[in-house]
Amino acid sequence: MRTAIVNLATIVSGDWREPFGDGDSILMADGKIVKVGTLSPQEVAGCDVVIDADHATAIPGLIDSQVHNTFGDYTPRQKTVGFLDSYVHGGITTGISASEVHVPGRPTDPEGVKALAVAALKCYEKYRPGGMRVYAGSMILEPGLQEQDFKEVAAKGVWLTKAGFGAVETPFDYVPLIAWAKKYGMITTVHTGGSSIPGSKGIWAEHLLAMQPHVSFHVNGGPVALPDDEYPRLINESNIALQVVTAGNVRTTLLIGNLVRKADQFDRFLIATDTPTGSGIMPLGMLYTITHLASLSDMPVEWAIAAATGNNARVYRLNSGFLKPGCDADVVVLDACAGGSQKTALDALRNGDIPAVAAVVTDAVPRFVGRSRNTPAPIKRVRVAECRVLQDFSQGSH
Repeated sequence: MRTAIVNLATIVSGDWREPFGDGDSILMADGKIVKVGTLSPQEVAGCDVVIDADHATAIPGLIDSQVHNTFGDYTPRQKTVGFLDSYVHGGITTGISASEVHVPGRPTDPEGVKALAVAALKCYEKYRPGGMRVYAGSMILEPGLQEQDFKEVAAKGVWLTKAGFGAVETPFDYVPLIAWAKKYGMITTVHTGGSSIPGSKGIWAEHLLAMQPHVSFHVNGGPVALPDDEYPRLINESNIALQVVTAGNVRTTLLIGNLVRKADQFDRFLIATDTPTGSGIMPLGMLYTITHLASLSDMPVEWAIAAATGNNARVYRLNSGFLKPGCDADVVVLDACAGGSQKTALDALRNGDIPAVAAVVTDAVPRFVGRSRNTPAPIKRVRVAECRVLQDFSQGSH
């Protein structure tokens, strides 16, 4: 499908160093962004779908780098069907598994955790709930795994691992397992802070510095945060990416955001939700954390958006998260909500408001246009101006 979004007032790139794109349009085809800028009448006329943004704002699709999926679009933790589809209505176009730890009766032996990771990976390779791309199959690190096991699952496509839920005697026992995962090209993630559910253990800065994973999950608390004096150590003594989550400690989120900027380490600052968990299902979780950072600290709102898009993409080696040619065509159109005090999406976020999600495009395919079922209506009339396919992409009322 060939899709264009035209009449944009602002294009947020996803790159905090160059946060805004030029022009007023985005052209997409065959699942990729073809052009960001100004389109000719001929380029627009050649599209299957043209979305008129009515001077709203485009951002990259949000990347939730900690989703507790199981199988399908169902969460047994909250006994809810369709939560991923609902997250798309919160602007989330990519979910990254935090391991399938909530699968009922999940296996804990080496063969079982390998099988679980491969099965989840394969199940989501072509399954896109609501249009979301889900990277699943994060192998849970358990005692008994050997180097050959990592080589085996990596050869089958597994590229994610998770430490923090294994039956280890001490978190230091994860050190050789993470080293093997890295050896075979896998992204390594670690539960951080106090225990969250039965089977998890508290993991603190000394453990993380010994492990040296790629990502410290919910470093602001999942739900219990580290002591404040441990964060400078993580920033200054490692290159670990520091992921803050909606289901964590807001005060600590702001603290970490300030520390990484002072240390000129903003590339390592990631936003996720850590849901569904005991905190619930949060379709607007990514937007809430963006607005917390933008309204309760002096972090530029476009930087907070980058932490939820381009920063995640860089750490996880994804081809999404940026509005630039060649990247995956995942785009969200935002606006200020009708009835609010602000007139643009970015001003609304700076004000502490949730913006209206007016359209979501993934893989160059519009998933809905007009309004999200999870936000108030936008001020501007975002609509399908031209359509040559048998669908209008409009959303029904709540």
